[in-house]
Order: sequence, then structure tokens, then C-alpha cells
Amino acid sequence: MELRHLECLAEVVRRGGFSAAARTLGMSQPTVSKALGQLEHECGARLLDRLKEGVRLTEAGERVLKRAKVMLAERDHLNAELAELRGLETGRLRLGLPVLGSSILFAPLVAEYRRCYPGIEVDLREHGSRHLEEQVRSGEIEMGATLAPVPADFEWQQVADEPLAALLPAGHPLAERETVKFKELTDSPFILFESGFVLNVLLGKACRKRGVELNVAARGAHADFIIALVSAGLGVSVLPRLVIETRNHSSIRTPLIEDKDMRWKLGLIWRRNLSLSPAASRWLSLVREHRGQG
Repeated sequence: MELRHLECLAEVVRRGGFSAAARTLGMSQPTVSKALGQLEHECGARLLDRLKEGVRLTEAGERVLKRAKVMLAERDHLNAELAELRGLETGRLRLGLPVLGSSILFAPLVAEYRRCYPGIEVDLREHGSRHLEEQVRSGEIEMGATLAPVPADFEWQQVADEPLAALLPAGHPLAERETVKFKELTDSPFILFESGFVLNVLLGKACRKRGVELNVAARGAHADFIIALVSAGLGVSVLPRLVIETRNHSSIRTPLIEDKDMRWKLGLIWRRNLSLSPAASRWLSLVREHRGQG
């Protein structure tokens, strides 16, 4: 079983088809198709359903892809270590960052990283933290970011510890307060992020602790849209203070949430008991230098 064939499978699934995968890999489409055919022959099973609108993994394909991601990650890791022995500043940083807060916390660091290590390719993914956790586990990315507390199978480096702020429409009964308690907000309809955002887990734990439930009015994927919904009077929401501070929110009120357990603690994660590649080690050192908090 050749790694090249596994790489073709991973790229076809990632790009949603053979033509796009071929362009990314620098191959012809027939070459990619042949590689997938040879891989299916070696596995003794069909790995992909070829559909008009793209491709879909079979059950066997899902299992092979899961292992392929780990094997390809280890290959990249080994190549980076060998390059380091030769004194070359090359490699690939496979990094996953959350949608919420990355433009403030991480964008300047990614730019600084590229200035320091121009020979290292940065493969950057952006998803909700729950999805990033799964990608780290599978080996698809080497490091990701999520909120504390983190699962026991991850190492952790804290990057931010921010209070949460309530987002209230101007006419809300609590709008003129400087601070509020979380339970006071639960009388109003709530606007949450979509599933996959760990902030939802934090809010769920807070509700269970206080014996309350949220009346969810809507869900969104972006902070600006959620702010707009609050401004329109649809309900209330919660965001980290640093996210609010960088946006125009003159039409809403943003008192801080005073509860001690309602803080946004974001950090980097990587698999426990697994040594980091040179590229990831350099990234972690840079983060610790600029934003590490213990």
C-alpha cells in the first residue's frame, strides 16, 4: 500500500472530486483515478461512491481514510525531522484555528511565523473547536485550538483568558447595567452559535449548574451576524470581551458577565504523548513567547 495512493484518496475526499484533487496534487485526473483504483484493489473493497455531484466515502473508505490521515501526518513529521537534521528550515505546519477570536489572537502570530520561517508551509484550517478536536485526534492537523477544560487525551497551552460579555438590544431591561449575572439573561430568547462551537458547551454547563434552560431563538456561524440579530431585537447572546472590543456595537449594550465560571479560556491542543514536529514546535514556542499564560 503506497502513501501516494493514500494521499490521492485524502485529497479527493477533501476537494470533493477527482479533477480538483488532481490540480492540487499536480497530477492528471487519469493518474489520480488509477491510484484510487489500485488502492481499492489492494483493500479488496470499494472506497468511494462516484456520484454526479462529487464523491462519497463508503464504510470501508471511512476506515481507510482515518488511518491514511495518521500515516500521512507521520510521513510529514518524519520528513520535517530529517530536514531539521540537515539544517533546513522546511516542513509543514498543519494548524486548526477556531472561527471565533482567531483574527485577533492568531493572525498576527501566523504572519510573524511566516516571517521567521519562510520555508515552512502553513496548512491552515478554520472550524468550530469541536471539529478541530476531532481533526487533531485523527492526525489531519497537528495542533488545534479549543476552550478549557480540554479532554484528557490532549496537551494544552493556554492563549487567552477573557471574561464573557452579554449582548443586549438597547431596550433590554438589563441594558444599562455594567455587569450582569448569567442567570438573569436566561429569561430572554438566546442567539447561539451553530453546533461545533465549544462556547455552546460552556453555556450548557452553566445552565445545568443553575437549573435553567435557554430559549434558543436562532443560531449563527459568525459573530457579526449574531451581533446584528441582537441589534434587531431577536434576542440576547454572549461573546468574549476581546471579540466585542474589535467590532462596532453602538446599537447594542455589552455588560460583562460577573460569574466566575463564565470565562472564555482558549488554548492550543495537541495529542498527548506524541512529540511535535519541528514546525509545530516552533509555532508553540512563538505562541508561548507572545501569548503564553502558563
